[in-house]
Amino acid sequence: MRFKSLDVFRGIAIASMILVNNPGSWKQVYPPLEHAEWHGCTPTDLVFPFFLFIVGCAMSFSLSKYIQNYPKTERETSIITQTKEKSESPKNPLPFSSFLLPSSNIYWRIARRAAILFILGLLLNTSSIALDVLLNSAPVENFGKIRIMGVLQRIGLAYFLSAIAILNLSPRNQKLLAVAVLLGYWGALTVFAVGGYTAGELTPEGNLGGYVDRLILGSQHLYKGGPFDPEGLLSTLPAVVTVLIGYFTGESLRVQPITTRTSINLAICGLSCVVIGHLWGLLFPINKQLWTSSYVVFTAGWALLLLAFCYETIEVREWKWGRPFEIMGLNAIFLFVASGIVARILLKTHIGTGENAPTTYTWIYENWFVPWAGPLNGSLAFAVTAVLFWWLILYGMYRRGWAIKI
Repeated sequence: MRFKSLDVFRGIAIASMILVNNPGSWKQVYPPLEHAEWHGCTPTDLVFPFFLFIVGCAMSFSLSKYIQNYPKTERETSIITQTKEKSESPKNPLPFSSFLLPSSNIYWRIARRAAILFILGLLLNTSSIALDVLLNSAPVENFGKIRIMGVLQRIGLAYFLSAIAILNLSPRNQKLLAVAVLLGYWGALTVFAVGGYTAGELTPEGNLGGYVDRLILGSQHLYKGGPFDPEGLLSTLPAVVTVLIGYFTGESLRVQPITTRTSINLAICGLSCVVIGHLWGLLFPINKQLWTSSYVVFTAGWALLLLAFCYETIEVREWKWGRPFEIMGLNAIFLFVASGIVARILLKTHIGTGENAPTTYTWIYENWFVPWAGPLNGSLAFAVTAVLFWWLILYGMYRRGWAIKI
């Protein structure tokens, strides 16, 4: 079973990611297309959790064959072991093999996929330094300051940890784990005092996540060499819960009838999460860079609301509006990597000579968009053009049946 609404949702997420990551000028951006400076949440802050949410939804389908009839408790395992001979009897319609634990092969696939995502993220980070060294005479020593974490690295780690939990815990224990992580993360960031700061300090320098990043990764390997990485190690744990919420949603969709009632249930859950996340944010601020527990619940609510809309219009009513986004969703990781590389090339190459020569990226913006649209709208037009450009590339891949899987 494959729901087109999930591909459309993924396409909306990746198209939004390309849009907000490619303004003509970061000084000319409409507020909704900017991240919240620290606490708070803008529409742009929904994009990354939406992508992790849909990763979880997809996992409910890709992992289902490995966990169906999988014993989750010692009692179930004991019963299966005691009845092995009976279950293998020709008279038994359900052979013992259907109760086998997931083989090492599935763990290898999960580890391989997570490692590829992490390495691709590292290569993107490395490419920025390499282009600077090759084209702009930057010192080779800059390779020693490569940022270790990033968007793809977080996706890889969150996918890996979520998959391990899904394969080894019962549905009930998966939900208990999700709740425990959110509450534990809340407690950890508000109780422990680190680095000479007071307990509950949620500034970039004083929060526990930043302290862990500096301790393990080193400041030189964090985002822009700062005191904190928005895709850091500790904050990856609540990001795992974002994936698990997507997985729980996918599991529900797999067994529910394709009716408006299912869409309504999604919407009710979504509204509930938005309200709970907002109220929780009064105690533990909604913050994307810290990936706070309130942020997890709040953004999951918006993801459920968007999915409810996609599900109702595409699966129930069979409207065809989502095809452009479906095309983008089929090669989402390729799009993210390829667009990132092209953007870096445009930012590291220059038009003209001399110290004041503009980058190719800036030259295109200032000469092709600003003259007719102005600085602010030109910046938006640049970003929209980037989305359309990549859609044409992906449409060509779609017509040829090219789907790059990891």
